[in-house]
Amino acid sequence: MTSRGRIPAHDVANTGGFIDVVAARERVEHSVVSPLAPGDAAIFETFVNPRYLRHFGELLLDMVSPPSNPGDAIVAHYGCRTGFPERLLVEQLGPMRLVGTDPSLAALELARAKAAAIPDLSADYRLFEGFPAPLPDQAFTHAVVLHPPGRAASRLLFVKDAARVLVPGGQLLLALPLRGSFGELADLLREHATKFDQKKVSDAVEAAVALRPTPESLAEEMEALGFVDVDVDFRAVSIPFQSGRDFLEDPTTRLLLLPEWQMNLGLDDSSIRIAFQYVRDAIDRYWSEGGFELSVVVGCARGHRG
Repeated sequence: MTSRGRIPAHDVANTGGFIDVVAARERVEHSVVSPLAPGDAAIFETFVNPRYLRHFGELLLDMVSPPSNPGDAIVAHYGCRTGFPERLLVEQLGPMRLVGTDPSLAALELARAKAAAIPDLSADYRLFEGFPAPLPDQAFTHAVVLHPPGRAASRLLFVKDAARVLVPGGQLLLALPLRGSFGELADLLREHATKFDQKKVSDAVEAAVALRPTPESLAEEMEALGFVDVDVDFRAVSIPFQSGRDFLEDPTTRLLLLPEWQMNLGLDDSSIRIAFQYVRDAIDRYWSEGGFELSVVVGCARGHRG
């Protein structure tokens, strides 16, 4: 089941949840984008892109606007990983040039190989080693950020850099899970915290849940950094898993979701291990008659550089 909604530009003013961008720490953390190990790049391409990231790519494609003249699109792709959704972007925007950045050499190699087989795409992939990204100022008509880290301080680094590289009027598309995502996981972690009287886990869960932006706060973040005509679209999707073990060992969980959950919770390794062992066992206990589904509120914000 999929449900949808949209927060248009004229509805975002004076809403709650504003994050002071001046207070965002402008430094690079390893958590901004994590490199993929050589053996994991192909797994990411084969499993994570079609199973999970495609939902974000599809919504992004629904919102992207083609250039006035076919062939004029020049796209900056932050955190490009293995080069998704480049092929779909070409289908939507027409012939285009693209520069992708990522900290993983293995992912970049795979992205280059894929791009070479895509007609009407001229692509260059560059190693990301920190902000500012290795992209020229005011050179791009579009900037794409797919599933950045959940922390606002990290997310705002991407938005600020996109404002630097876009031409006036250029379009930023930022697709990520919104608040309300992963609710089943949060409930199981709360249950663990209550059952074993783990207040630090309970507090960590509530803090992690609050890290996710709402449509309104996401629009405000972009407006605060100079983007105009901002609107946010979203849809609810479910990611199925067969068991607790399947949930923890699935490539989407292992390579993308779990590292971010660990970062957002901010717990020590022992607490994380015990908590997620409980989650694994609880999934098998409560969903023994059928598969477990993890809900995700897939969101995409679109704005133009003022």
